[in-house]
Amino acid sequence: MDMKKRITLELRNRSPAEIAELVVDNSRSADGEVEGLTDAFTELEFLSMVNVGLSSLAKLPSLPKLRKLELSDNNLSGSLETLSEKCPNLTYLNLSGNKIKELSNVEALQNLKSLQSLDLFNCEITSLEDYRESVFELLPQVTYLDGFDQEDNEAPDSEADDEDEDGEDGAGPTGDYDEEDDEEEDEDGSEGGEEDDEDEDDYAEEEEEDDQAGAQGQKRKRDADDEGEDDDDDEDD
Repeated sequence: MDMKKRITLELRNRSPAEIAELVVDNSRSADGEVEGLTDAFTELEFLSMVNVGLSSLAKLPSLPKLRKLELSDNNLSGSLETLSEKCPNLTYLNLSGNKIKELSNVEALQNLKSLQSLDLFNCEITSLEDYRESVFELLPQVTYLDGFDQEDNEAPDSEADDEDEDGEDGAGPTGDYDEEDDEEEDEDGSEGGEEDDEDEDDYAEEEEEDDQAGAQGQKRKRDADDEGEDDDDDEDD
């Protein structure tokens, strides 16, 4: 499928201005140029054109909000100066698997002042002596080259970190809240249980007192009956 048709399908009846992410990997550019993209994609922040046969970026439209650009496995060797003109706010650029052979090919990226991460895996330039040191010196704004900084610390996975932080932030307070609730419930339950025990004891004592009072009443009644019988006997006598 050609790139222009693929972009039309990816729109799914939305206007270009509504698109923040666009992936057209493995589509085909007939003449090696960008096709189907226009200045109307004003909100585009992520663009992936992996293995689409690009040999030039000359027709790349202005994408002022673009921050991540995937261009791996194409035939690019130059015309990278277009990126600083059309995508001045790029922070991540993947040029792996292209025909970039010399430091002069990436020199044009110096004007991408916000560029933090650059990937050049499987490009001939990586076989140059002191390749990493030279690129870091040429592009001082870049923190991560091929996934590692100058001290060989691996670049963080921002999406995974975000998920972990969200998970920790979300679980932490919830867990504390549940634990406190359990403690409060235990305290309430203990207090309630003690009160119930006290009520039961009071009730038992009242029943015992009532039983004693009843027994005493019955005894008095029997004594009175006995006295009555004695009086009757005396009268008979």
